[in-house]
Amino acid sequence: MLNSQRLQLISLLDTLGTVRAVADTLHLSASTVSQQLAVLETETRCRLIERTGRRVRLTPAGLLLARRGREILDRMAGTEAELRALNDEPIGTVRLGVFQSAIFSLAVPAAARLATTHPHLHVELAEMEPHESGPALRSGEADVIVTTTDYAGLSWGTDLEIVSLGSDRVVLVLPPGHPLASRTAVNLAACKDESWACDRPQSYMADLTVRLCRESGFEPRVACRFGNYLMLLRHVETAGSVALLPALAVTADHAVVTRRLSPAVHRNVAVVVRRDAPQRAAVGAVIAALRDHPEIPALTAPAAPGRDTGGCTP
Repeated sequence: MLNSQRLQLISLLDTLGTVRAVADTLHLSASTVSQQLAVLETETRCRLIERTGRRVRLTPAGLLLARRGREILDRMAGTEAELRALNDEPIGTVRLGVFQSAIFSLAVPAAARLATTHPHLHVELAEMEPHESGPALRSGEADVIVTTTDYAGLSWGTDLEIVSLGSDRVVLVLPPGHPLASRTAVNLAACKDESWACDRPQSYMADLTVRLCRESGFEPRVACRFGNYLMLLRHVETAGSVALLPALAVTADHAVVTRRLSPAVHRNVAVVVRRDAPQRAAVGAVIAALRDHPEIPALTAPAAPGRDTGGCTP
């Protein structure tokens, strides 16, 4: 295999004309240059240099290799520049895993802003709930995730970089006209006889719902399980169930009532990346766009006094 340093020597010899000039340019001895050119002849199995008195000149094979070598070196330099740009310029594809309630409130607006400010950067969005996004980040399936640091199923090691976005209140979702809607805040013990609309088993919100209900002295009677919050909200609207959801998940276009819990419950929302993530500039641009979100009423920082969701807070 051709060696780039020896290709540089023969290319310079074609340009400068003498071994001494090549040696002076590269701060080498003339004997070192001659030895490396001899190695190159052995590698190529071609006579590349011939002597004319006290000088040397390139043979036809040497001239071919010198000029092709220059093209190869130029391409290598261009490739190195492109690789450096991956770290210095926000270009390429960044896979962003986001939990469902933050997709349209946070991730889609951030991706739209990046499409304008960094047209060579492509953000690929994927719905990933907290129990899915952590493993996806560590396996390389996702480059950046928006998750909650309160999820106990993921260990937060030194290999991860965590950037806080704020606090998202967990609210009780009720159908219109429900008796509990007259209260400003609701203690979950008042919901022991209700039918519950829940997320999928072993998901973050399903586990949180069960835990909070048990802490309030009852086992929730589950009426349905949907991985889609729109379907879950629709069930509350039409079937009279109740649910616990992040405030980010409940928008004004649903005919439901939300009430804060007493005591209050929050989850901490954060952007998480691997510290050794490639494309640092691209990843950094995505993080900056997520942090630069317009005011989202549901997302505040820091959390108000009350219960958190029981995980760790970085």
